[in-house]
Amino acid sequence: MMIETNETVSGTNGKKGGRGSKPFHCAIEQNVLDSLVYRGMISLADVSTAVDDSKDGSVDLETVLLDRYRVPKDALGSALSDFYQCPYLPYDERTIIDADLLKTLNLDYLKKNFWLPITRRGSLIDVLTSDPHDFDKSWDVRRTFPGMTIRYAVGLRRDIEQFLQLASGQGASGSIGSILGELVSDIHLEPVRDSLSGGIDENDSAIVRLTNQVIAEADRLGASDIHIEPYEDRQDMVVRLRIDGTCSTFMRIPSIYRRAIVSRIKVMANLDIAERRKPQDGKIRYRLTKDREVELRVATLPTSGQEEDVVLRLLTAKQPMPLDAMEFAPATLQAIHAIAEKPHGIILCVGPTGSGKTTTLHAILKHINTDERKIWTAEDPIEITQKGLRQVQVHPKIGLTFATAMRAFLRADPDVIMIGEMRDKETADIAIEASLTGHLVLSTLHTNSAVETVVRLLDLGCDSFNFADAMLGVLAQRLCKRICNQCKEAYHPSRQEYDELVQGYGTQDWPTLGIQYPADWSLYRGRGCEACNRTGFKGRVPLHEFLRGSEEMKRLIQSRAGTADMLSLAMKEAMSTLVQDGIRKVLGGETTYRQVRAVAMK
Repeated sequence: MMIETNETVSGTNGKKGGRGSKPFHCAIEQNVLDSLVYRGMISLADVSTAVDDSKDGSVDLETVLLDRYRVPKDALGSALSDFYQCPYLPYDERTIIDADLLKTLNLDYLKKNFWLPITRRGSLIDVLTSDPHDFDKSWDVRRTFPGMTIRYAVGLRRDIEQFLQLASGQGASGSIGSILGELVSDIHLEPVRDSLSGGIDENDSAIVRLTNQVIAEADRLGASDIHIEPYEDRQDMVVRLRIDGTCSTFMRIPSIYRRAIVSRIKVMANLDIAERRKPQDGKIRYRLTKDREVELRVATLPTSGQEEDVVLRLLTAKQPMPLDAMEFAPATLQAIHAIAEKPHGIILCVGPTGSGKTTTLHAILKHINTDERKIWTAEDPIEITQKGLRQVQVHPKIGLTFATAMRAFLRADPDVIMIGEMRDKETADIAIEASLTGHLVLSTLHTNSAVETVVRLLDLGCDSFNFADAMLGVLAQRLCKRICNQCKEAYHPSRQEYDELVQGYGTQDWPTLGIQYPADWSLYRGRGCEACNRTGFKGRVPLHEFLRGSEEMKRLIQSRAGTADMLSLAMKEAMSTLVQDGIRKVLGGETTYRQVRAVAMK
């Protein structure tokens, strides 16, 4: 719900006046304090003490609550939002403040009265204020913007002060907000020489700094991908980040700079900036600090309106994880340890892009990486490096494919071979042949489940007898959002939620968990906090499904049995499906059933 007004009032330009703002502890805002007490953010006794501490005027109540009593900013902002019935806007340096709205306003006046205009859309102006119910402020706003419809958002005083510092150019010189402000100002200050670029090219200082800051911020936020999406018809270019598997809008950049931003990324990746009609691929090695650098895989794709999208995947130089830290179920971990020690055979890790397959294979390699074993890997790209592994970067453009690398490995006296992906029958046949001639082979495949992997390889034309003899195990996995540890809370689920878990796990298998529906039974959820950007989730938890290459399973593979028959046998042999493993992690308080269904349900 928004608070909007559209009174037309003639008056001053807003430079003078200002009667100061009323103290935060006025009677009308007692409801805000009651809400904080009700939410458990602060005790009633502490509220009384905090109010007393702020009465002398040396410090306002907001500061007392935030600094002395550690009330979370988002909790206070949410309480204010509920009371004033308008959105809460926290400080974010990426917010673009329309400089034109501030031309007739005195910044000292705004700092004293704690309000400022943010954006203008036609006849609608968004105004941030510490008190949308303050009549004096509302009067000043209407006099400053006569005839306009005003839409209010509520903010904390300290956040409004930061916004005003950002608007006045006193923020960090390298911040995204200040760079965007500089670009927005350039639109009005410089004559437009090119309708598409505004005379700004990829070597402009602000464009270079903005591109660098986007990469640095994406890394700081833990993003796996950056999506640069320009639009035609003078719409703002959108930058989206994929964090914990979910894309969200990170910022918007004025459309006049879309060509310059794309060209800058192409320059960094050594791509042809003049070629806009076909896709291009490249890499960027970007140094974040003296001791840290990140590699980005760059893909450009032509889109409508003669524009180009750019997708950058962040490949941070990571160390391999130990198997014990991969959060396998105990039985699955034991089985993987056993097959990893085998002298020959094939181990497959399957799942969609970004599900952690390469991380898992490197964890297995770390477990068996000893002086006694010679290990070759062919990868595209090499994301994780290990001492002792001989790692080869695949280059299809020059003929160095996975199949070519496999043939070369077989002449280089290997014990273990890891192939980044089985993309075709040729690679699969060579891998199966190598696993039958005394080598342990590990690889990945893009399939939905462990059982479907077998059917997929047979459909590719692989020999069913050879594959059955070679298969040691197939591990399917997904990454699911993890409940934020900072704001995790227990709650008693409804009977409907319990029944959904039973149905998802399987009514015939649920009794093995020994869980009924008692009154004190609890699940967990994230309340939302600053640490998780108020989403309730931070990080990801893996889900696993492990298909063992038992003798009976090999007989089914040789006979080319159907998916249903193989799945039935696997369940009899104690295989847990992705959904079942996910539900066990729901019961353990690591994630929610909704998140499990989002990644694991068919």
